[in-house]
Amino acid sequence: MKVLMTGGGTGGHVNPALAIANTIKQNQPDAEIAYVGTKRGIENKLVPKAGYPLYHVEIQGIRRSLSLANLKTAWLALTSVGKAKKIVKEFKPDLVVGTGGYVCWPVVKAAADMGVPTALHESNAIAGVAVKMLQKSVDRIYLNFEKTGETLTCEREKLMQVGNPVMSSFKAMTREEAREKLEIPEKYKYILLSYGGSMGAEKVNDAVLYLMRDFTAKHPEVLHMHATGSIEWEECSAKFREMGLDQYENIQLSEYIFDMPLRMAAADMTINRAGAMTVTELATTGKCAIFIPSPNVAENHQYKNAKVLVDDGAAMLYEEKDLNDCEAAPLVAKVTELLCPEGDAKRAEMGERIRKFALADVNKRIYNDLMELVQSK
Repeated sequence: MKVLMTGGGTGGHVNPALAIANTIKQNQPDAEIAYVGTKRGIENKLVPKAGYPLYHVEIQGIRRSLSLANLKTAWLALTSVGKAKKIVKEFKPDLVVGTGGYVCWPVVKAAADMGVPTALHESNAIAGVAVKMLQKSVDRIYLNFEKTGETLTCEREKLMQVGNPVMSSFKAMTREEAREKLEIPEKYKYILLSYGGSMGAEKVNDAVLYLMRDFTAKHPEVLHMHATGSIEWEECSAKFREMGLDQYENIQLSEYIFDMPLRMAAADMTINRAGAMTVTELATTGKCAIFIPSPNVAENHQYKNAKVLVDDGAAMLYEEKDLNDCEAAPLVAKVTELLCPEGDAKRAEMGERIRKFALADVNKRIYNDLMELVQSK
């Protein structure tokens, strides 16, 4: 069987696509799988590392403000489908699966027009632009949240609520095994993992730098690993050095974390955005988490994602506006409270509560339905 995956721009689109691709490969080792993205997205780093060939189409998103760039977007939307058809004709897939991002539009549309079975996965509570544009063309739409169906107008029979697919490596390792594999010295009693998304988030990075200065630098028993994101790397790393944080061996700064399942398994707690995939990965691994939701998303859905967990006692939440005005003092106070012997029980309780939000057999359900989809055509 030959499968073409597509989805890009951010890790939140690419990682579920890779999870689905890996599941297909695990069940059918002889399956031939390729990926279609743009030349600018994070898929250019993640897909080759996963071992799949990568094709490119030229397409870009619509800007919310008035911009001449939207004229180019409209032109690419019209012409990219024809170019995507060339890829489909060359690869000859039995199935095309998209996981969101504007690159999905030309690839999935081309495949659907050519009679190839097509499916989409939407991880967020509010369906994205590409999914809404493609909903009438595809054969199936997998949903993380059941209520996402309310934002779509296609036939209800196309919709299937399954949850979010995650890579099996998120379930494969204990904290102790992960620490051993990472060769983390025993002197580090606690591991704090923080990140603001694959592209990065300036305000999250700033809050974490203050946390490093006011907490981590004073606690040599804590190993703090932070990823800045690709767009923010140069600016954040410059601030990091200016604050003298590069002199502390228990503080590690990187652009991107490529072995996230391993580092998340090793962590005692995390600080991060509240995208749907991040929430799912934390629920799968049962981690104590502090969310700093992005306010720059449709209908504030990251805040809503986090609030569900917070209301159940499964996580903590700080909004950006509550951190930056006081140099992240609330964040420093909470981490100080949790990463100490007295906080062990609280972290464990939060970890158990967040596990309840991880749905079982998501990858298997998606795989089985995809196979039925192929066979029915």
